[in-house]
Amino acid sequence: MPRGKRGKKGKPHTCKKRRQDQHGTQDLRGAQVTATTMEAHSSSSSPGPGVDAKGKPSARSGKHLKRPWGALATTTVPAGVSPTRSSKRATGKIAKKRNSPQAPLSNVQSGERSLTRPTNLLVEFLLRMYKTKKPIRKVHMLKIIDKKYKNQFLRILKRASESMEVVFGIDVKKDNTAKHSYVLVSKMNLPCNGIVHRGRGFPKTGLLMNLLGVIFMKGNCATEEDIWNFLGKMKIYAGKRHFLFGEPKKLITQDLVQLKYLEYRQVPGSSPACYEFLWGPRAHAETSKMRVLEFLARINHLDPSDFHCRYEEALKDEEERAQASGCPSVSAAVPST
Repeated sequence: MPRGKRGKKGKPHTCKKRRQDQHGTQDLRGAQVTATTMEAHSSSSSPGPGVDAKGKPSARSGKHLKRPWGALATTTVPAGVSPTRSSKRATGKIAKKRNSPQAPLSNVQSGERSLTRPTNLLVEFLLRMYKTKKPIRKVHMLKIIDKKYKNQFLRILKRASESMEVVFGIDVKKDNTAKHSYVLVSKMNLPCNGIVHRGRGFPKTGLLMNLLGVIFMKGNCATEEDIWNFLGKMKIYAGKRHFLFGEPKKLITQDLVQLKYLEYRQVPGSSPACYEFLWGPRAHAETSKMRVLEFLARINHLDPSDFHCRYEEALKDEEERAQASGCPSVSAAVPST
């Protein structure tokens, strides 16, 4: 782990110096995308206004939710990413759709708003079904969102899947053993289905993936200030209970540290004392730099290679893992789309 040089006697090491790595500071802008989705959940503190405890439609399922669980509303580009490779690609596709005479912007926006309610209901249903660990059939999802949306099902499922991944760290995948069936797979193995502690609550895996992303993008070591600046963009603050993640300071400085997903330590020689976060041993065991980079890339609608030096570092990490496991190393990885 690279470390900043200590100052001369009488000039204590400061946290700001720790934020510089050999490639320079890379400020993670992807937080704004996640924050948009997080904020969309703030109208409800429980997962089930649309479905009952068994995952079936409830009497309240006809009520409209005030805000969507789903769609990612903005695309942001991390600092340090070349605009010729990333922002032009991401914004170009959006501009092409907006300028299409066949799909006026007003019509597109109206169509997206009309899918808000069924997307909400589907996310709530998926969260319930995730706890059962059972495959989910398309016919059951159509019952939840109403069969009148049958022709829009794939669009609704895509939006719901994005929220499940970004916010909760859960992938919605096709079940290869059954037709028109899906399974829910967590990106990591947090206890109690990702809730961390027994009882009611929401999976914390999505938040953990974002934290690991910040640490990686900051040169594998992020100061506590970096972490809280990032979380502040999601409206998550120390000492203020969050309806999805509980008391955040306890979660990230105690719970995830005790579970060995994060390492939290004082910066050597810092005065006044400041602290920093690193990946813990369980994070290294259950995920990889490439997987985290791919997660961040999907949030930002980019390719992992758009993160430049971090992509090269992730490739090297993949090769080292392959060699350690006795598998043939791969010289290059195919960027995700």
